[in-house]
Amino acid sequence: MSKEKMFEERYKTGDTPWELDRVDSNLIEIIEKENIRPCRTLEIGCGTGSNAIWLAQNGFDVTGSDFSPLAIEKARAKSQQHGVEIHFFVDDFLKQEKSGSGFGLVFDRGCFHSFDKKEDRKIFARNAGYNLKEGGYWFSIMGNADDKPRDTGPPMRSALDIVTAVEPYFEILSLVSGRFDSTREKPALCWKCLMRKRFKGVK
Repeated sequence: MSKEKMFEERYKTGDTPWELDRVDSNLIEIIEKENIRPCRTLEIGCGTGSNAIWLAQNGFDVTGSDFSPLAIEKARAKSQQHGVEIHFFVDDFLKQEKSGSGFGLVFDRGCFHSFDKKEDRKIFARNAGYNLKEGGYWFSIMGNADDKPRDTGPPMRSALDIVTAVEPYFEILSLVSGRFDSTREKPALCWKCLMRKRFKGVK
């Protein structure tokens, strides 16, 4: 089953444990800690739009994309309920190579880590760079391979997995271990990685 069909099916059945129906506290933390000012922002894998809505409420000009048409439908409805204007669209980010988009910030919460192949993660990182203006930021929250082995939960990536994919295109400003913001009693370990687009390496 393709990722598109898999995520669409999970949104249909409601099997979406990653959905918080509120902003992720890790996103708030990095915006405040790094004093990231409102700018054009792309959220990849936006789901039903909770993080995008929070960003828009705080002055960011937000675009959100997701594999799932149903998730995008829900995100559009939710943004209307909150009275914010956000451009949502269905997209396979691995196939998107638009340069010159001029985003100041790219954010993903558990999208980059969902790709098992090294080459796919590298393409994802490259495309994140394509969409950013020079010196723009990418903040990614990813499953952490230092967590205890488990049968369910987010994919687990090593620091090496991350660095190998992103280093040609991004300067890593911080890569720290933490916990997913989650409704679970014991949230899984995550990596919180803030990167800045290199001035050379991504055209």
